[in-house]
Amino acid sequence: QLQLVESGGGLVQPGGSLRLSCAASGFRLDNYAIGWFRQAPGKEHEAVSCISSTELAKHYADSVKGRFTISRDNAKNTVYLQMNSLKPEDTAIYYCAARGYYCSNSRSQFNSWGQGTQVTVSS
Repeated sequence: QLQLVESGGGLVQPGGSLRLSCAASGFRLDNYAIGWFRQAPGKEHEAVSCISSTELAKHYADSVKGRFTISRDNAKNTVYLQMNSLKPEDTAIYYCAARGYYCSNSRSQFNSWGQGTQVTVSS
């Protein structure tokens, strides 16, 4: 089964930027759609973004649209989430997940998950 490892989280002040990485271990990512999800204490689990295997489709939650950008580098077997203009409400554990070819905003449709990386936005 595909194994994913997230990295790039940390502490950043409001208005700052972070780039999260989702790297595959032992499998190629270029045949999978990759989604980013987040979970904050006391908040609902939220689908943040998704990129299809062909890059024909990129999706963003309304809460991050215009601030976050998803991309993939197949040569590095990695998907990125560039997060700009960060807000305190972006604070959460961020997870990447994989499913076949096409995007979905449903967690149940994703078969492989990373361990998560903490993003904290605070002054």
